[in-house]
Amino acid sequence: MSTLKSDLNLASPDDIYNLIVDAHKSLSREQSEKLNAALVLLLANHVGDEAVIRAAVAAARKSLSA
Repeated sequence: MSTLKSDLNLASPDDIYNLIVDAHKSLSREQSEKLNAALVLLLANHVGDEAVIRAAVAAARKSLSA
């Protein structure tokens, strides 16, 4: 079992950010929400570790109240 990596783990984080932002361009709100859901599920499947996914969900929810 792995643990959630919360330290920067991307070689080009700005490029990844821009990729995600650009993927939403010209989409309706509903399409954008569907894209987010599909991306989250694809990445969760790639991670494949339920404990890590649970930790990521908890960290994401906690960040909303910060």
